[in-house]
Amino acid sequence: MKHYTTEETVDAVVIGTGAGGAPLLARLASAGLSVVALEAGRFWDPKRDFATDERKQEFLFWNDERLSAGNDPIAFGRNNSGIGVGGSTLHFTAYTPRAQPDDLQLHTEFGKGVDWPLAFEEIESYYDEIEQFLGVSGPSPYPWGPARRKAYALPPLPLNSAAVRMQRGCAELGIRTSPAANAALSAPYYQPGVGWRPVCTNRGFCQAGCSVGAKASMDVTYLPVAMANGAEIRSECFVTELPLDTQGRIREVVYVHNGQTYRQRCRHVFLCAGALETPRLLLLNGLANSSGQVGRNLMAHTGPQVWGTFEEPTYPHRGIPGGLISEDTHRPKDRSGNPVDFAGGYLLQSIGVMPVTYASQLARTNGLWGQALHDAMTAYNHTAGINILGDCLPYDHNYLELSDELDNRGVRKPRIYFTNGENENRQIDHALALMTDIWQAAGAKTMYTVPRSAHVIGTCRMGHSGDAAVVDPNGRSFDVPNLYISDNSTFPSALSVNPALTIMALSLRTADQFLAR
Repeated sequence: MKHYTTEETVDAVVIGTGAGGAPLLARLASAGLSVVALEAGRFWDPKRDFATDERKQEFLFWNDERLSAGNDPIAFGRNNSGIGVGGSTLHFTAYTPRAQPDDLQLHTEFGKGVDWPLAFEEIESYYDEIEQFLGVSGPSPYPWGPARRKAYALPPLPLNSAAVRMQRGCAELGIRTSPAANAALSAPYYQPGVGWRPVCTNRGFCQAGCSVGAKASMDVTYLPVAMANGAEIRSECFVTELPLDTQGRIREVVYVHNGQTYRQRCRHVFLCAGALETPRLLLLNGLANSSGQVGRNLMAHTGPQVWGTFEEPTYPHRGIPGGLISEDTHRPKDRSGNPVDFAGGYLLQSIGVMPVTYASQLARTNGLWGQALHDAMTAYNHTAGINILGDCLPYDHNYLELSDELDNRGVRKPRIYFTNGENENRQIDHALALMTDIWQAAGAKTMYTVPRSAHVIGTCRMGHSGDAAVVDPNGRSFDVPNLYISDNSTFPSALSVNPALTIMALSLRTADQFLAR
C-alpha cells in the first residue's frame, strides 16, 4: 500500500469503504490509478475485535444520532448503516439475492414509481463476477429469475432450524423455497488477490462481525486487493467539505482526523457514503442539487417479521441468519389466485436472531416489559422467524433534510421523514397474512409480529436527465463533472431484494465506465 501526501494530487478520492466504495477502489487501483480512500471508522482486526457477543459489537453500527420523523419513523443504528473499514458489510448478514429484470422496470409494469435508466443486462455480468470473486454459496439451479450463466461459486450453506421450519410450512401451502444465496463460505475458498478464506463456522453472529473471515465483508475481499495494488485507506477520517474551483470541479477533499483538518488534492471524487451520509454531505456543501433531488425519493424496504414459537428447540442464534428464500411472492397473487392490489412484490426469508436483539424487538414493538418480557424470552430457544424484503415506491413525503441540531462533531444532524404509502401498507398486509399461514402450517404455538423497515435507499437517484436526477446511469453527477456517486442512494427504486449485491455491481460498473472515459 502506497502512502500519498495531502500535497500530492491523486487521481481519485473515494469516500466510504463499504459495498459501494470497496469494489470501485479495487478496480481503480488495479488499473494503476493513484487512489486514496477516506473512511470515518476504524480499521478492525476481526480475530481480535469481533466477539461472539452482540452487545460488544455496537461499535460496528453508525451510532451518530439521526432524527427520525414521519408516521412510520425508521430505526437507525444496526438497522441501516455501519462504520469502520468495510462499512455496513462488517455487520450485514451476507444475504445476496440478485434483482430480477422487472425490478428495474417498475413504472413500465405498474405505472408507478420510475424505471431505472439502465437494463438488467448491463449489470448481469457484474453479478456473475462478484459471486465468483466473493465465493457466494447458493443453489444450482436457482428457481427464480433468468437462467444463470454461471452457477454459484459454492454449494449452499446448511439450513438452520428457522429455515427447516419455514421450508416445512411453505411445502404445506405449495410455496416453492430454496436455500438462499449467501456471501459466506460453505467450503474453504481461494480468492484471487486475497488467498484462502476459511469455511463458515455457522455461529450465527454475522451482525457482530465475522471473526474468521468466512463472510465476504469488504475488509477481507475487495479492500485487500485495493491495497495490494497501491490504494491507500485512511481510517478515522470524517469528510466535511467538497469545495469547488472556478471551473465547478472538486479539486480537494477536506476531512478531519484526530481533531485536525486536512485537505487531500485530487482529480476525481467518488462519494460512497450510503443513502444517508451521501446526501447529507452534498446538502452540507450545497452540491449537485440543481435538480432539487438530493435527499428526495427516500425509500425503505418493507420488512415486517413474524416470529413463531415451537415445541422443539430451534436455537435461533445458530447458522447463517438467512438460510432459506422464496421468490414466489416476487409478483404475488391474492388467496383467490388473482393479481394483488399493489405494485411490485417481495421475497420471503427465514431469519435467525440474537437474544438481545430479539428482546429489544419484543419490548419496543409489542410493549412487553417486566414479567411479560421475561416469560416471552424463556421461549427464545424455541423461536424461529420469517421476514420479507419488499419494494417501496418513492414519494415526495419521504426525504432527508438537515436539521439545526448539531452532532458530536459539530455537524448538522440529518432528519429523515418516512411514512409508508397505501401501496406499502397493502403489501405488508398481504405478507403478514401469508407469513402467519406459513407458521401455522409449520406448527407454531404462538406468534409475535414485529413491524419494521430496512435498508434506506434512493436519496440521490440516477436518471437520464439532470432535471429529475442527481447522477447519470454511470453514477456521474450532472452538476459536478468530476464527482461520482456509488452506493444505494442512486437506486431509482428499492428493488424487491437485499441491496448489497446490486450496490457492488453498480460500483464495478461505475469504475469501468469511468476508466473507459
